[in-house]
Amino acid sequence: MSTGDEIQAHQFQTPKSTSTSNGGNDGGDFNALMMTMELEFTRPQVGQVLVQNGKHEDVDAKKMHGVISRTLISHVFTVGQKFAIEFCGNNYLVTVGGISNDVMQLVEGDDEVDERTSSSNNNNNNNKVKHQRGLFTSSTTLIFETAANSGIKISGQKSSVMNSTLFKSKEFSFEKLGIGGLDKQFEDIFRRAFSSRIFPQSVVQRLGITHVKGMLLHGPPGTGKTLIARQIGKMLNGKEPKVVNGPEVMSKYVGQSEENIRALFADAEAEYKQKGDDSELHIIIFDEIDAVCKSRGSVNSGTGVHDSIVNQLLTKIDGVDALNNILLIGMTNRKDMLDEAILRPGRLEVHIEIGLPDEAGRAQILKIHSNKMSENKFLSKDVDVSDLAKKTQNYSGAEIEGLVKSAVSFALTRHVNVADITAEIDEDNIKVTKDDFDRAFSEVVPAFGAATETFERCRLNGMISYGSRFEKLLGTSSALVEQVRVSEKTPKLACLLEGGVGCGKTALAATLAMNAEFPFMKIVSADSMIGHNEMSKVQTLAKVFDDAYKSNLSLLVLDDLERLLEYVSIGPRFSNVVLQALLVLIKRQPPKGKKLLVIGTTSNKLVLDDMGLTDAFDATVSVPSLTTDEATAVIKEIEAFRVEDVDAACAMLDHQTPIKKLFVLLELARHGRSDHDAMDDANAISLDRWINCMEDLST
Repeated sequence: MSTGDEIQAHQFQTPKSTSTSNGGNDGGDFNALMMTMELEFTRPQVGQVLVQNGKHEDVDAKKMHGVISRTLISHVFTVGQKFAIEFCGNNYLVTVGGISNDVMQLVEGDDEVDERTSSSNNNNNNNKVKHQRGLFTSSTTLIFETAANSGIKISGQKSSVMNSTLFKSKEFSFEKLGIGGLDKQFEDIFRRAFSSRIFPQSVVQRLGITHVKGMLLHGPPGTGKTLIARQIGKMLNGKEPKVVNGPEVMSKYVGQSEENIRALFADAEAEYKQKGDDSELHIIIFDEIDAVCKSRGSVNSGTGVHDSIVNQLLTKIDGVDALNNILLIGMTNRKDMLDEAILRPGRLEVHIEIGLPDEAGRAQILKIHSNKMSENKFLSKDVDVSDLAKKTQNYSGAEIEGLVKSAVSFALTRHVNVADITAEIDEDNIKVTKDDFDRAFSEVVPAFGAATETFERCRLNGMISYGSRFEKLLGTSSALVEQVRVSEKTPKLACLLEGGVGCGKTALAATLAMNAEFPFMKIVSADSMIGHNEMSKVQTLAKVFDDAYKSNLSLLVLDDLERLLEYVSIGPRFSNVVLQALLVLIKRQPPKGKKLLVIGTTSNKLVLDDMGLTDAFDATVSVPSLTTDEATAVIKEIEAFRVEDVDAACAMLDHQTPIKKLFVLLELARHGRSDHDAMDDANAISLDRWINCMEDLST
């Protein structure tokens, strides 16, 4: 207002429950409990000069509160109202940013309306301007803020009010953000990285702590590490996060890689010099950080660039002039490759493992990716999300997304006319059904899932009970599996199946695995390592065990240990490097909360005894060859002969017959016979043909 301006004034009556005669606080609803006030110089040029010179004017919050209280007690303030005040020789313009009281008082035009009585009229008055008001009393808490680049720094502000401006929203809905199955990880991230930043700086200073400056997200590919980092940037107010891929930092020019690291922190460093602890949070997201922060001395490039990059990054995060307004988020699949110095407290001190989602997490992810289909009536009613969550054991978030995409592709293909792809499509009849998801399961297989098909190939003839010895053998082995599943005192168990060649050890191990239905099951055999050198084999074995530890319940089958060890009787010769690796890996206890069952098979137990490998196993189970009676039981079970020929055929067998050799003989006799050997029963084998096969193989 200027002198001589004509204005219209309307009297404002405070609510009757609040008395303003003595300036006291009688607890009325209209009293302001808290007011936020933003300070700036009345002459902006003063602040600009201070900012340009890298300085700022300190304003003691307690003293400023006293000046305003003595001057403006019992005044009614409106949100957005401005007033000027003199403090310590400087003139400040104060803007009321927010008012909190028990009852929000709103002004619409010329009338004062209580929010409790105006809710029914709000819909009809949306075009009217509404202002929040409150009475400033001696008990009102004042929170001072400063405008950007104002040149003012608030000091000594003591408040129990949380910093609500850090996040864009007061409530988080992870499903709306497109994040599923990571609630526990977000709790850890919030507790370690953001809880201290929500409290006022005065509280943090009195606690004598500094904010967390870095966190590392590690885990298998496709589990949501990059997604978490991306969504954290969207959730926070302030500066836009800087996203950099590890390889992008590297440069062929001398010193340019280190300069790229310094450039990432330049903005945060400049603002911290101006505002100190009042500066905004700067987030730097480092994807594939293992490409840059390899262990110093591990890269023999001759230039030492990798070591210099690590040194530069360590200096910026936790050097002499360390910044307190940065948060570095690194992501990697290979935590073991990082330099140990960058993982210590003060640097990337928060290590969050983003593992495979559990059943509840998988259900969340499936709902996120099928939500649009369900809303638009494209999802068939026979699709049960909870049932799909049970079937997707050991699927990562990315693999679940791929599963949904595969199912949709099958549904869309049904409505495509290959003869005329320009034909009109009936959109209303597009449905993604349960059959589409069943077909997608065969197409999208989890990288860390159970190798069911591999185990099926290990027992092509199935499992046939040949008597009491088999039942006892299967019962003992199954008991060991259950011990790992239910016992809290047996996180790791190693069982060795030993017996002659072809007696069914691998088939028994495959049967135990398939009956166990552990989330992670894998078979390791020598045929998958043909052509590998010793170090390559060791790395493969170590990776298999590391993958197993990523699941809560895992089963590994080490098939034909002699072949893995490259043992031959002539020489003799074996790989000591692989032997030592197996001894360490089999004996090593899994991480806390993880369980592992290792099943090994061998046809030469005496050799493993000499090597000391047998001692690494907790239990040894012998798998015998078949006696004549047991072979008879097998032949009767598969109905290979006519009933009257069974005894005569079995009498020709040895007293100890490996079951694998028995099946080879039966298949040879069944499929290798000539036309004159054929009988009325197409599946039965004649005694003559059986005798010929026995004589042919014995010679």
